[in-house]
Amino acid sequence: MLFNKVSYRRGLIEGIILFTLGRLCALISPLVFPDWTYVAAPMFFMFLEYIVPPIWAARRMTSTKRERLSKRFVFLGPLMAAWCLGIDLVISLGLGLAVNPFGGIQQGPALLRMLQGGPNHLTPGAFALAEVKTALTLLAFYTIAVICTRLAGGGFLRFTMPAGGNRVTL
Repeated sequence: MLFNKVSYRRGLIEGIILFTLGRLCALISPLVFPDWTYVAAPMFFMFLEYIVPPIWAARRMTSTKRERLSKRFVFLGPLMAAWCLGIDLVISLGLGLAVNPFGGIQQGPALLRMLQGGPNHLTPGAFALAEVKTALTLLAFYTIAVICTRLAGGGFLRFTMPAGGNRVTL
């Protein structure tokens, strides 16, 4: 059990803060990290960006004893994904796109890269494609993670078998 059960709004805010922290850390070039952390640190940042926020938010929220998966929890994943996509757009345009976890360097803010020419030029189509990929990934991961977290925490794994007189609850 997690400490300090919180409201829906606070759980949503905490999830968004965790995403923002992971997204800002994803701006760091992997070349900064020594030895084995060259791969481990960027992977941790991706974990913090995509996996931790929806699970953290769904586990921390209070609910009634009988509530397993209501409309507010079904819409938590897409709502959090929309907020996180907005934050991702602001960070991408103002600070830069996320660096590939297996190598690469930070090339600067996407807005400036779209306005300048040369080898670092970023076309609006390439930027839009990258953001559409991010949007689909966030929507899928966040929705699945919230639903599975809520169902697992509310007795999803309990079922009774067989249907006869000798019932066994697993």
